[in-house]
Amino acid sequence: MNDLIEQLQTLRDWLRFAVSRFNEAGLHFGHGCDNAYDEAAWLLLHTLHLPRDRLEPFLDAKLTRAERMAVHHVLQLRIAKRMPTAYLTHEAWLGECRFYVDERVIVPRSYFGELLANDFAPWLESPESVRTALDLCTGSGCLAIMMALVFHEARIDAVDLSANALAVARRNVADYALDDRVRLVESDLFDALGKQRYDLIVSNPPYVTAAAMAALPPEYRHEPALALAAGADGLDIVRRILQHARNRLAAHGLLAVEVGHNRDLVEAAFPELPMTWVDCAGGEGKIFILQKDQWPG
Repeated sequence: MNDLIEQLQTLRDWLRFAVSRFNEAGLHFGHGCDNAYDEAAWLLLHTLHLPRDRLEPFLDAKLTRAERMAVHHVLQLRIAKRMPTAYLTHEAWLGECRFYVDERVIVPRSYFGELLANDFAPWLESPESVRTALDLCTGSGCLAIMMALVFHEARIDAVDLSANALAVARRNVADYALDDRVRLVESDLFDALGKQRYDLIVSNPPYVTAAAMAALPPEYRHEPALALAAGADGLDIVRRILQHARNRLAAHGLLAVEVGHNRDLVEAAFPELPMTWVDCAGGEGKIFILQKDQWPG
């Protein structure tokens, strides 16, 4: 290791080394980056306390020995333990919003980020129309926080079954100074919410099928299985949401649920529901939307 530490002097040296080793190790990229170069740059800049969007000015700067040892250590963690970079840096981004994360929550990655960045248009007439909103399976609290930033008049309930996840969410809510508008609730879906009704319910629930869970890359196995696995067909939680959501929506309320690649499974399981599927720049048909008056009966 000492020879390596001495041979690699500049940030450019370490960036090239990191990309080579990431590719050699066959790492999986899906927690904020989709390639070795971007992930290496993110990890190096964070470790060196440099701006995440200012790589070029520092490429030929020589690192101190202490910095080289720190960089080597964090690269080894990423490679040897297959730890997602978001857990090594304790940060994840959804759109322009930064969130603290650790292994108590899954790394935020949701198609809702794009919808919320666009004020949920055209599905809502205006942000002011939302006065109460619910984020089911909130995890890190990222979607609840983004809703609070978009729907300025709304009070948001953020629900999760995991007390550990809610501890992370509480930190993020405090970071955004939203404690007075985002209420964190430990609950199995709707169970602890009384009779509250909502103008908008969003959920990015567990939806990974049993087969997909068995085939997950090692990086995903650092995430809590409770936040990923959802039975044989990935719809255990979605079924429960759809069973009760109608009675939790206010008049003209809207339900939006993210199901990843499971559109075909959802449509086969609920042929009676006239779901509208949302197309985003990041992917088509990953989120379905239902108005309260679209439920049969």
